[in-house]
Amino acid sequence: MTSRALPRKIFQGAAKRADMFRMFDRHAMRPDLFDGDQSAVYAGEWFEIDETSYSYMLDILPSLWMRGPIFAMREFMTGSVTSVFYAIRIDEAVRYFHTYCDLSDPNSVEAMRTAIVDRETRPVRAMSREERLEHIWSITTDDYRGYAGARWPKPMQGHRTVMLYGGSEGTFLKLLDTLSDDQIAAKLPVHLRHLPSALAA
Repeated sequence: MTSRALPRKIFQGAAKRADMFRMFDRHAMRPDLFDGDQSAVYAGEWFEIDETSYSYMLDILPSLWMRGPIFAMREFMTGSVTSVFYAIRIDEAVRYFHTYCDLSDPNSVEAMRTAIVDRETRPVRAMSREERLEHIWSITTDDYRGYAGARWPKPMQGHRTVMLYGGSEGTFLKLLDTLSDDQIAAKLPVHLRHLPSALAA
């Protein structure tokens, strides 16, 4: 499996409830699901949700703790990693976010909040290459995404793959991290294809 930088935005736009639940475990099909510590797979992932989804999660189960507009779920995803939900005022509007924080790090909740605010207050709406790839992974159904298996060269095994359409060649699998710019554009929704790539400082 590839290591992932922390933190990372995995979906562009505000996810509705159905999308939120689908993204809670984007990695459920990975081949090393029960091997060792899986914290790094989840910790640091975040995406925006709508107010209805935030309120629903606040009401559905007793929280582990609540600190003002931030609360953590009692059920852990893995190890010390659990869902933490935020309501954050950004540019005079309250917005809502789901994150995975590793609570073994006492600074993780505030560090995540800082990362979200930093990312969402940049003046230019843009997506990095990594954000484009994560968005593609988030919106692709399990039938069209997976992990490189035994038929792939050993160094590639376990890495994420997506199904592509090759015209007369039919469909084929390609490693997510190796998609070309044209392939990324083809997999993204139309409204995201032409966003600038460079993030504003």
